[in-house]
Amino acid sequence: MPAKAVCVINGDAKGTVFFEQQDANSPVKVTGEVLGLSKGQHGFHVHEFGDNTNGCTSAGPHFNPAGKEHGAPTDENRHLGDLGNIEAPGNGPTKVEITDSQITLFGPNSIVGRTIVVHADPDDLGKGGHELSKSTGNAGARLGCGVIGISKS
Repeated sequence: MPAKAVCVINGDAKGTVFFEQQDANSPVKVTGEVLGLSKGQHGFHVHEFGDNTNGCTSAGPHFNPAGKEHGAPTDENRHLGDLGNIEAPGNGPTKVEITDSQITLFGPNSIVGRTIVVHADPDDLGKGGHELSKSTGNAGARLGCGVIGISKS
């Protein structure tokens, strides 16, 4: 049975992102749009906690149940929540179109109940040489976030 989830992002960046997975062995399709981003790339990650009580800060670090270093979505060595960047045109909505084989909507490593965070800066995918590259991708401030919830449709 397919699983569906949704995330409403609030903050300086706002938007709605949808997640769909056909079964526990198939990739997750992530679609939607985000408003309020400056032109260029912005880090896009699943963070550990579904807690936005203190804004996006209380979402904690990237979701990383395997204890790996930060990396690109295509890297073997990456946080489960490392979804790379979304590209903002700077003059309208930023489309989100990601297919990822590591995140899941099923089982103990499900992203449901966790937080999506949109960052101010590009994610360097762990390759930037900055002291934060291997933990956060040096993606900067948290512009918007929302908890991923089960979708009714």
